[in-house]
Amino acid sequence: MGRTYRVYGMGAALVDTEIEVDDAFLASAGIDKGLMTLVDEARQQQLLELLQTHLVASRRASGGSAANSVIATSYFGGRAFYSCKVADDDNGRFYLADMARAGVDCNACAGTGAGTTGKCLVLITPDAERTMNTFLGISSTLAPHNVDEAALADSDYLYLEGYLVTSPTGRAAAIAGRELAERHGVRTALSFSDPGIVAHFRDGLGEMLGTQVDLLFCNRAEASEWSGRERLEDAADALRAIARSFAITLGGDGALVFDGRRYHRIAPHPVTPLDTNGAGDMFAGAYLHGITQGWDAANAARFASRAAGELVMHYGPRLPAPLHRRLLEEFLRAD
Repeated sequence: MGRTYRVYGMGAALVDTEIEVDDAFLASAGIDKGLMTLVDEARQQQLLELLQTHLVASRRASGGSAANSVIATSYFGGRAFYSCKVADDDNGRFYLADMARAGVDCNACAGTGAGTTGKCLVLITPDAERTMNTFLGISSTLAPHNVDEAALADSDYLYLEGYLVTSPTGRAAAIAGRELAERHGVRTALSFSDPGIVAHFRDGLGEMLGTQVDLLFCNRAEASEWSGRERLEDAADALRAIARSFAITLGGDGALVFDGRRYHRIAPHPVTPLDTNGAGDMFAGAYLHGITQGWDAANAARFASRAAGELVMHYGPRLPAPLHRRLLEEFLRAD
């Protein structure tokens, strides 16, 4: 008898506010383009005040890297569970309702309390690059006791976002989750999440990875930062020490996947991007759906590339629910 959940995700619960800006605004506000920067609530409020004239066109959505991925997996038809932490405030209630609509079971329903739900300002420039300023709020207190061992043991994969490393309790929760997964024979997956995370939290990421994870997701910049090697093939070879298999996304150049035995170069799905926010998350969610359905790594990556290509043609970190099924049906017909 199969397990209940295809993917058990762990990560921050963030309500995203996505706003279109230009490079001049980023420079004037002292914001590093293309990276995720952790800020306190006062700094985030300062940025909101600077963005007053932009907020009319802003969009709100539940987010967080791993959350985006498990929602994608759920929309593609695989049951998912998510461990996170939200506060008993408007954003927290919005977040939980959004997860429920996506069909994702969530431990946070029993854990809301005093505090502030995490928020992320996602700034999109005309070149479709996303720049994030994140206030973790109550998400920074995610801890080992927030791991649901029964649900985790009933899952095919544990999926951890690298952003958990920024919080001492979040890092401890990730390590506890990985150790429980290994104990119960659940495969482990981790995303590096952001080049800045790899640069500044390498030791903590190493603790989260343990001896080796079953699957690693990263982009070219993150692979290079981790390995200290510029050449893609060299960086990929270095990743084999920490992951039994992995997928390196290459933006407009597709992806490079290692299935544990050999490499597969995945052709890109040619598109004109509007917004790259969530592209890596969609790739991971689609890939996880594919391999938990028994697909080989190359087919899972081709589907993930197609799904990520579709996402970047839309604003926001997620696609409408019906579009997931259409993408899946089209891919299966073509295959």
